[in-house]
Amino acid sequence: MQDQPGAVDGGLAAGNEEQYAAWNGDEGRHWAAHPEFYDRSIRRLHRPLMEAADIGARDRVLDIGCGNGECAREAARCASRGTALGIDLSLPMIRVAEAAAEREGLTNASFVQGDAQVHPFRSAAFDVAISRTGAMFFADQVAAFRNIARALRPGGRLAMVSWRTARENEWIASLFGALTPDAPLPAPPADAPTPFRHADPANTTRILTVAGFDEVALQPLDTPMYFGRDADEGFPILRDLLGWTVRDLEPTDAEKAMTRLSDLLVQHETPDGVAFGCAAWLITARRAPTT
Repeated sequence: MQDQPGAVDGGLAAGNEEQYAAWNGDEGRHWAAHPEFYDRSIRRLHRPLMEAADIGARDRVLDIGCGNGECAREAARCASRGTALGIDLSLPMIRVAEAAAEREGLTNASFVQGDAQVHPFRSAAFDVAISRTGAMFFADQVAAFRNIARALRPGGRLAMVSWRTARENEWIASLFGALTPDAPLPAPPADAPTPFRHADPANTTRILTVAGFDEVALQPLDTPMYFGRDADEGFPILRDLLGWTVRDLEPTDAEKAMTRLSDLLVQHETPDGVAFGCAAWLITARRAPTT
């Protein structure tokens, strides 16, 4: 694996430079520092994804945007006689994923710092491709999924979890409402690489169909999302993650915003953790058979 984040295996797609800079900069280092926190935050989405992937013992699995590697490691355990490859732009998180796989003795799991939009996967090298909130950030969605389709065998399966709209997700509306109560909820462009890139089911279906998939289906998932076992755990992590939202405020106003955030987390404490509603799609498809 590369020691320098600039050496992306297979190159970087045009337009993905901003994502590369973020995930190899402060944002990527932050997520790499808190793998258990972020894995727990979407634990209610993890099981439906893995069940939909239906990974068999001999399957070859590709995890797109693998982050700290939880999905790829579970895929490796399911594919006990197969393999799991995780790919992500973030070198800090790839290092976390590799270390965890080594601790768990998963010799059939491997990881690469790469851009799945252009990475030179071998044709038909995988039986299953999965992604847990990691496939929304490609600059060119059709090109990316066409590359992923080429990497799957004909009939190979795709299973992903992606967010629905920002307004349907209580977590983002509440967090930004606490920090910036006088600003409207961010409304990212529908065709931009953001967490909500797959929110429109018709457009997502079009992207996958044009890219070479069929049997595309989107199933809504509505479930709690957790930001810490309690507010004391969640607050410092979210403070660091979202500090950019108050960077331009006067110090007293920034302090008030963070107090509102802390109070919000306390209000959302439950026996299972600090819970907010989230709305996602479980997206499944198959690589269309060759003709």
